[in-house]
Amino acid sequence: MRSIMFQGTGSDVGKSLVVAGICRLMTARGLKVKPFKPQNMSNNAAVTKEGGEIGRAQALQAKACKVSPSIDMNPILLKPQSEIGAQLIVLGKVDGNYPAKLYQEKKIQLLPVVLDAVKRLEVGTDLIIVEGAGSAAEVNLRDNDIANMGYAIATQTPVILVADIDRGGVIASIVGTWELLPKEERNLVAGYIINKFRGDVSLFKKAIEIIFDKTGLHCYGILPFMEEAIKLPQEDAHTLDNTILPLRPSHIKIIIPRLAHISNFDDFDPLLAEPDVDLQFINRGNPLPGDADLIILPGSKTTIPDLADFKKQGWDIDISAHIRRGGHVLGLCAGYQMLGRKILDPNKIESDLMSINGLGVLDVDTEIGGDKSLSNVIAHSNMGFGIFTGYEMHLGVTAGPDDVRPFCKIDKRNSGAVSDNRRVMGCYLHGLFESDKFRNKFLFSIKDRKSSGINYDQQTETALDSIANILQDNLDIEGLLALVD
Repeated sequence: MRSIMFQGTGSDVGKSLVVAGICRLMTARGLKVKPFKPQNMSNNAAVTKEGGEIGRAQALQAKACKVSPSIDMNPILLKPQSEIGAQLIVLGKVDGNYPAKLYQEKKIQLLPVVLDAVKRLEVGTDLIIVEGAGSAAEVNLRDNDIANMGYAIATQTPVILVADIDRGGVIASIVGTWELLPKEERNLVAGYIINKFRGDVSLFKKAIEIIFDKTGLHCYGILPFMEEAIKLPQEDAHTLDNTILPLRPSHIKIIIPRLAHISNFDDFDPLLAEPDVDLQFINRGNPLPGDADLIILPGSKTTIPDLADFKKQGWDIDISAHIRRGGHVLGLCAGYQMLGRKILDPNKIESDLMSINGLGVLDVDTEIGGDKSLSNVIAHSNMGFGIFTGYEMHLGVTAGPDDVRPFCKIDKRNSGAVSDNRRVMGCYLHGLFESDKFRNKFLFSIKDRKSSGINYDQQTETALDSIANILQDNLDIEGLLALVD
């Protein structure tokens, strides 16, 4: 197959962004391109046309290729549920929950699934851009590897290393990765890209010479720090630690408690794009600020444990005080479940707890169980916010007296709930703020404001084009293409 793989010298070095940019660049050249990530680990997921889930990064990369996201683009998805375990998604559907050690044994069964998926992607495709996971040199996990060099060896795909100079130690990260790879794997590594460079590029010339002397690897380019990246969805929760949110005079202050297992926090990227919105993620151990106009409870991979931790932080008290002051609250998916009176998990799907009292600010109860709801939807607001799009991705059913005031209707069925004073709202929909008219009307209901006129989808497209142009100017694109010819 005609494909090239980008692997990192570590996690969060910018592989997903580089792949998205190259996908857009090659697509602009007239090639039929598709993204592929054999194995991803993320609680930010997207729903595909088949009704399955894949990592949000691959959905963005599909957008960069101007194609619909497919389960074949990310056949194996791990959604962390604890420090040592994760939910396994195979071809878009839940396969089960696996402790890390047991998953290492499971991987031997998954390589054929990965290879079949990429074979299906080849049909009608000129070029497949493959993204690795974590580090190329995680040699302790090399047995049965499907994410990095295990995949590259199985498919004989040329590999480019991506290294983040912003972290420091970039020479050591490249040379160290090379030193840890056996000869068979080294033979597939063609070179490297330096990412997030700031300052005078000429000062890195000596470093290129040193890396070449140690490894013989070719430098395919040095990418500057790209501010456009903040306009694109982030995939992993730990990137929130490194994300510097823009400082601006705020008209509407929105607070989001950063849950221990927060998921789909890219729901809030469109709000970040609004120039009059001050959006803050509040880390555990800190109180929720008392001057917020709106508090949004986000999605979570483990609702009951995260709700227990929410109360441990004292955030339940902060929420009650916020509501007494006349503030607004919105719960999305797991956040919606938390707002109710009680959450039941009779089959212990999420944890060892079978039930927990909710925050009690919506008169509804939730029972976790059944099949996971996975669908892209068009919704009609019951609160005068118009028509909007989104996607459902949840386990469980929520019902109670407050659902007589639904947040919206989907295919004529009621969805979500609203308190009688309309200040507390909840729904199961993700991605709702990407709809510009809905977002503006919703924000206007929180506080009187003028519409910014932002077209969020166009902003994303413009950012992808800009990043592709930066890659065109700073990478040896012809050299990369030569690797697959």
